[in-house]
Amino acid sequence: MQKPSVSAVIPNYNYGRFLPEAVESVLAQTYPCREIIVVDDGSTDDSLEILKVYEARHGVKVIRQQNLGVGAARNAGARASTGELVAFLDADDYWLPRKTEKQIERLISDKEFGFVTCGMQEFDAAGNVIRTYAEGMEGWHADDILLIKSVTAGPGSSSMLWRRIFEKVGGFDERKEMHPSEDWEFSYRVARAAKIAFVPEILVAYRNHGGNGHLKVPRFERAMLLAYEKIFRNGDMDALKFRRKSYGNLYKTLAGSYLHAGQYGEFLKNTVKSLIYTPENLPHFAAFPLRRLRKKDYERTLANGTKRKVRAD
Repeated sequence: MQKPSVSAVIPNYNYGRFLPEAVESVLAQTYPCREIIVVDDGSTDDSLEILKVYEARHGVKVIRQQNLGVGAARNAGARASTGELVAFLDADDYWLPRKTEKQIERLISDKEFGFVTCGMQEFDAAGNVIRTYAEGMEGWHADDILLIKSVTAGPGSSSMLWRRIFEKVGGFDERKEMHPSEDWEFSYRVARAAKIAFVPEILVAYRNHGGNGHLKVPRFERAMLLAYEKIFRNGDMDALKFRRKSYGNLYKTLAGSYLHAGQYGEFLKNTVKSLIYTPENLPHFAAFPLRRLRKKDYERTLANGTKRKVRAD
């Protein structure tokens, strides 16, 4: 069986300092991509100068657009691509060498698979691995995504899907207000259309440089509420039956995020909202003191020098 062709789409906005590592990681894949498309979303740094080199030396296709947001940039790249599969990579992340190879093997193993993600590792500015995500679900899991369960690991840079599925669901929501939840909302729609596959290996390196959208909790809150409004407004009965629990789990997630950020008033407010929607979340909040102690023990362990450097292969 002939394996399908892959187009790599890299949205970029002012990440010229990271772009070479991202592009080189695609060029280094053991299963080569048919093409690399970088969509520059109105950068004002040296991104375009850097991309000129890759255009000339490696045939990287560069699309320039005004600043419309990451959703619009991904959609523009996907529309311009020609591969049977589309794989996305944020310009501040990079792939490990066997990413496309491993994902294609998994994706073609079941004709019902339409979308595949993989494990990833998060690293800081010094190259230290902060945490890893190597667990995911396979099968029909739209309901689990709706309930904010850990179905996929970092779908932005770890995702690959069939072009036909991308076109069927209509691509990413292009509203800037949806950031940083456009990945989640897109994954939900894909999961309604096809089975999800997962490769339980670390194949993506995710850069935590302090500017990542999910670290801005109020923005994340607004984006998730907008995503839920969109989902439940459509009147899909498969979704509506999970409405209360979905909101309860969202507020539970937000409570934890605000606690981590030291915003205790917002933590308490979201805790109350979660319990109103989903009273069965009470044991989760009751166990918070124990989890905080465990987190402090983990942070002390890291401080004692157990951090690892990012894997290069």
